[in-house]
Amino acid sequence: MNKTILMVDDDIVQLELFKRLLTANGYICKIALSVDAAESLLKYEMPDLIISDFQMPVRDGFDFRRILLENDQLKHIPFLFLTSVNDNTFIQQGLDLKAIDYISKGTPPKQILSKIDNLMQSVRQHYEKSLSEIKGIAEKLNLRNTPGKTPLLKNFEINFFNTNYQNHPGGDFIDFIQVNERYTFVILGDVMGKKWGAWFFSFTFLGYIRSAIRFCVYDGNFSLSEILSKLNRIIHFDELLDGIFSTLSIVLLDDETGQISYSGAGDLPLLKYKPDSSELLSYQSEGILLGFKAEGSFNEIEVELKEDEELYIISDGMIDFEIDGIKRSDINIFKNKLYKLKESGESTTDIKDILFNKHTSQVDDCSIITIKRL
Repeated sequence: MNKTILMVDDDIVQLELFKRLLTANGYICKIALSVDAAESLLKYEMPDLIISDFQMPVRDGFDFRRILLENDQLKHIPFLFLTSVNDNTFIQQGLDLKAIDYISKGTPPKQILSKIDNLMQSVRQHYEKSLSEIKGIAEKLNLRNTPGKTPLLKNFEINFFNTNYQNHPGGDFIDFIQVNERYTFVILGDVMGKKWGAWFFSFTFLGYIRSAIRFCVYDGNFSLSEILSKLNRIIHFDELLDGIFSTLSIVLLDDETGQISYSGAGDLPLLKYKPDSSELLSYQSEGILLGFKAEGSFNEIEVELKEDEELYIISDGMIDFEIDGIKRSDINIFKNKLYKLKESGESTTDIKDILFNKHTSQVDDCSIITIKRL
């Protein structure tokens, strides 16, 4: 995926020259003519690198850098100063503000590109090393928010596919809880937030979900609406999860009778494809996000699944896309694409490969669970 660079300078000619140079060499370049404009852009854009001029009217590059350092979400973005003044005092002041380096406006284009390429490669290597270390620790602690395999059932075939945004750990979580030979719970959730924070809290939500299901089933209670109600209250009053919410889709499969129950909390509709009538049906839950309010009403839907019909449980990332740097969501686009793939006779594996094409723009974690009646 192409890296995004934010250029900040009050000289429009200088900005356009840099933008042409960077875009011609594979970068996405955003420009801002002032600190105010840069702040507005950063509300919805998270660049991989920021390059800012020292000298600008009203608020200069030093002011801009101080603003970034005070923002926990922005202070870790690599930062370069751009200058036409070869003054050691200016340069030292910039380096004291934790800027990685500076670029002189008179530097030849090839040298500018080499400096940026080397910097981005160094940042990537550092990130991959840190990610590898954390994944290693998670594996040793047996921390997983997706299962290693699907359960084998007599009447249903289950498959799941998951990919994280830009290979960052994310908030999507999947689980299959097989309480006995007859009943299996299928879980798909998405913790609100991005990257590490959402990934960390996904384990807490998973733990609560597993416990709530086990306790209710132990008492002979298989009602999904009651399980969600109890689960929601526990999460709402957990101080650790204050302000942290999650969507949840939960499906109960009865492998003896073939009966299916579904309930959800702030999730996307459950989809069902009927090959005999060429229909793609939707089942929408009415539950609120987990933890949003102490008392929530969660409905329960019985879903009939005949032979060769297939259910689809999806996370938000499957319907998200980006246009002109702005994230948008449209489930109808996803439904139309899925419908056409099913109508053309594509296999589940082929559909997975198409939907999870690495060359397709992805702006969030993506997860899908398929359940087929055998």
